[in-house]
Amino acid sequence: MRQPNIIDYSLLTFLALIWASAFFNIKIATYSFGPVTIAFLRVFFGAIPVLLLCFYKNIKIEAFSKDWYWFAIIGLINLVIPFFLISYGVKSVQSNLAAILMSTTPLSSTILGHFYTSNEKFNLTKTIGILIGFAGIVFLFSDNLLINENNFISALLILLGSTCYVIGGVLTLKIKNKKNENVTGSILIWAIIILLPLSFFIEKPWTYTPSIQSTVSVIYLGLVSTGLAWLLRFKILINNGLIFQSQVSYLIPIFGTILSYIFLKELITFKVLISLIAVIVGIYFVRRADNKKTT
Repeated sequence: MRQPNIIDYSLLTFLALIWASAFFNIKIATYSFGPVTIAFLRVFFGAIPVLLLCFYKNIKIEAFSKDWYWFAIIGLINLVIPFFLISYGVKSVQSNLAAILMSTTPLSSTILGHFYTSNEKFNLTKTIGILIGFAGIVFLFSDNLLINENNFISALLILLGSTCYVIGGVLTLKIKNKKNENVTGSILIWAIIILLPLSFFIEKPWTYTPSIQSTVSVIYLGLVSTGLAWLLRFKILINNGLIFQSQVSYLIPIFGTILSYIFLKELITFKVLISLIAVIVGIYFVRRADNKKTT
């Protein structure tokens, strides 16, 4: 692995923009599609670039190997459930709030890592980071202008979606000896298998008359925010390592808030800004503790 240069930082920023742009595109997609169908189309289109890369690099896809149940479980928890929960929640919650709520993943992963791994224990710096970050989320929920009795549950579901990502990450340790591209391609295949019948039976997508904007957004979510983003993530991981790639978590809520304002004119209140700062500071403390441990 090399020291990051200007190209590496540009790729990291681009990855953050891609992931952050998912939130307002999910919002646009909900204007025409149901949450299960959005989740299905996202994994369907997202699988295309990942599987093409595996074919190009001659990487074997083990979705139906003896470890198929791990791929199926991880696909369910790391893709199916969070993609559905976020799509459902964003219907009634501003997409910039979803970006902030989802950015708590590094904080949740630190808590889960303490209990389920042997080398990710709490220390003072991590504890401070977790407390600051989640204090920001509690403060965000006190913003009655944006989160009220009508969408409180939706906001909680988005937060639950971020927790699913963390649980999925812990489960991925069970197959950590396999290539990233193989794991990603395999869990995408299982997510498609799970979501296809659910979409057909629950939402009957053939009855939709989607707008051009919603159609473009849902294709973008799959090809770019899922497929291309994972390929870019692989490249950054190979070139610069996990610690450098994890810095993307600082940028996503910032870009998500800015993009939601630019494209959807969503309201940015004082409490949103304070919560955003608190979450970023919390992530900083957690990342700082991790960086010290590896140096």
